[in-house]
Amino acid sequence: MSENFDVIVIGSGPGGYVCAIRAAQLGMKVACVEKRATLGGTCLNIGCIPSKALLQSSENFEQAAHEMKDHGILISEVKLDLARMQARKGEVVGANTKGVEFLFKKNKITWIKGAASFTGANTVEVAGQAYSAKSIVIATGSDSVPLKGVEIDEKRIVTSTGALELDKVPGHMVVIGGGVIGLELGSVWRRLGAEVTVIEFLDRITPGLDNEISTAFQKVLAKQGFKFKLGHKVTAAKSSDQGVTLTVEPAKGGAVEQIKADIVLLAIGRYAYTEGLNLAAAGVETDERGRVKTDAHFATNVPGVYAIGDVIAGPMLAHKAEDEGVALAERLAGQAGHVNYDAIPSVVYTWPEVAAVGKTEEELKAAGVAYVVGKFPFTANGRARAMGATDGFVKILAEKGTDRVLGAHILGPDAGTLIAELTTAIEFGASAEDVGRICHAHPTLSEAVKEAALAADGRALHI
Repeated sequence: MSENFDVIVIGSGPGGYVCAIRAAQLGMKVACVEKRATLGGTCLNIGCIPSKALLQSSENFEQAAHEMKDHGILISEVKLDLARMQARKGEVVGANTKGVEFLFKKNKITWIKGAASFTGANTVEVAGQAYSAKSIVIATGSDSVPLKGVEIDEKRIVTSTGALELDKVPGHMVVIGGGVIGLELGSVWRRLGAEVTVIEFLDRITPGLDNEISTAFQKVLAKQGFKFKLGHKVTAAKSSDQGVTLTVEPAKGGAVEQIKADIVLLAIGRYAYTEGLNLAAAGVETDERGRVKTDAHFATNVPGVYAIGDVIAGPMLAHKAEDEGVALAERLAGQAGHVNYDAIPSVVYTWPEVAAVGKTEEELKAAGVAYVVGKFPFTANGRARAMGATDGFVKILAEKGTDRVLGAHILGPDAGTLIAELTTAIEFGASAEDVGRICHAHPTLSEAVKEAALAADGRALHI
């Protein structure tokens, strides 16, 4: 006999567990299937949370070793206890995953332990037991994209998973891929003493970001010690006890060279993870990239089967998955769940941080939209000066004529927090003038946002 639920969510990452919680809040009988020993998916266990723990710890280390003297704080000797740093990361992860387990108990959500496999349109099997539900939600997330010729062993040639577990600082780390994950984890190990080289196939880092921000970001990272080989590709990797030898050549053809590294981090992207789900048994369709096909309301081609998060089209961001989970749960309860994809921020948690929401200049130009630009540098912000964190600027793109905020891009201290105000502006259709007229506390970093909004009308006050 199968056990019956109103909703079964497959996967307990940010999208899955939030969907399960919201559905339970709305009175549904909910189960969540998770094959890990702990809840939280990739994000809480081997992604967002542990990486941010190491980013914070490594940032503290760098400040103690190099920056505190500027504030009149003299530290005679700074030593790295990597084992303790890694242990603290584990404690942070544990607290978060146990928090999700508590929320499941609080909301009376059944945790089905194991891997789910469809046996029909409304039935799944987990560890030999059958389960059925009116609605089944696929929230199985994503995994690291492999690269031909580069064999992962998670010891010398690692994905983000292995890069979070190193027990010593590499002398030279090569990062394959100039995207968010590679730059964040490269930052961790550079701060702790590694030489870091980034090899990127394209002629720029962070593709998808506003080009002006991306160019400025690369300059800041180069100043910190990052080395870049743009427009290059890795065609082979040979691992030995002495390290890894990479075969590298220009993306457009040219002379081949060898680069030696102690650790190679492969971070060229992520792909939708549906392995073992047996989607064919339910008749669920996928697209040419292996993502589950859905309509605007997260429904697949099979009635009663839905999908959210990294496993469907759109940005692979934890908060995007969460919002989709809430919207879907509310729709299943007969409400009007909705996600505004023009108001989803993204953040690179290096230092300085990079944050963006809405359209880039390149997208507006391609669409033929007339726009104005307002910019303000952190060098002219009093709080940033006091912090000694003046790299970067705020950039606001507003529609010419209506002044409606279409996009916002920040390179600078605490950009990930600052972007929330501009995300709110886009969500509510605010103009740059609206943002500029809001009274911002002084002295704060947020004043740079206000000034950039004023600059869109040519009337910034402090520059």
